[in-house]
Amino acid sequence: MKVSVVTPVYNEEENVSPFLTELFEVLINLGREYEVIAVDDGSSDDSLNKLKMFASREKNLKVIALQGNFGQTAAISAGIARATGEVIIPIDSDLENDPRDIPKLLAKINDGFDVVSGWREGRWRDSPLSRRLPSRIANWFISHMTGVPLHDYGCTLKAYRAHILKNVLLYGEMHRFIPALAKQHGAKIAEMPVNHRPRQAGQSHYGFSRTYKVLLDLLVIKFLNRYMSKPIHFFGGVGFVSFALGGISGLLAIYYKLAGLKDFIQTPLPIFMALFLIVGVQFVAMGVIAEMLMRTYYESQHKKPYDIKKELNFS
Repeated sequence: MKVSVVTPVYNEEENVSPFLTELFEVLINLGREYEVIAVDDGSSDDSLNKLKMFASREKNLKVIALQGNFGQTAAISAGIARATGEVIIPIDSDLENDPRDIPKLLAKINDGFDVVSGWREGRWRDSPLSRRLPSRIANWFISHMTGVPLHDYGCTLKAYRAHILKNVLLYGEMHRFIPALAKQHGAKIAEMPVNHRPRQAGQSHYGFSRTYKVLLDLLVIKFLNRYMSKPIHFFGGVGFVSFALGGISGLLAIYYKLAGLKDFIQTPLPIFMALFLIVGVQFVAMGVIAEMLMRTYYESQHKKPYDIKKELNFS
């Protein structure tokens, strides 16, 4: 199988050359066809020139320069779109991911898995409370929400079969959720420990400011996993709960009135009844609109709400 390695690059001028040198040493020894697609995500330093210089002497290095800084997910998506290998491996260009783990990922793919996710098992051992514990909690929460149990969703180093990955559309900060998205297409997923190395040069582009973006993307993933082809079940369900609360509020208001306990103007229950009924109507209407949009999405692009693994005896 041909291997395509996709690496996003953003202001890594000190790391690009040593990273690519190390990466190509590993790929040359694989004994299989390979390509490296480096995507410069609008770097403001000399990263793009370093990539051009390396590409001038290494024909298997392909460089994509984005018009501006669109983010890691967009950069990875651009590389995936141009990849021609049967197996696609994203990897960070900051030398924190170890290229020597690539053969192990490929061996796991050869065992019959569609996705092999890297697990930086030894990360944050020096910061058990400030970094390691929050990381474990976050990964447990994401695993619980997506239904795909992984120890390290944030690790870029993963291996994918191309026919699975090409069906996954990436937006926002969703590159970390690719295994969960691939699960929608029936992917068989494995996880294995990989080496993590502390950054030696440059500055990290990660921070706590991404937390809320990850949470919002996680909500989208949760919705897509369960309700992509049946949105009326979600919106309609919320709508019926709202109808029920409105009905209960109305019945209680009538009971208080008939029992002589309180008039309608003495309790907020009539207002709650009207509010919940209006919200219920809105959610059911949103569900109908979402169903129409879902059908437009599938039919306009000739997509199907299923994926076929194999066919026999079809001409």
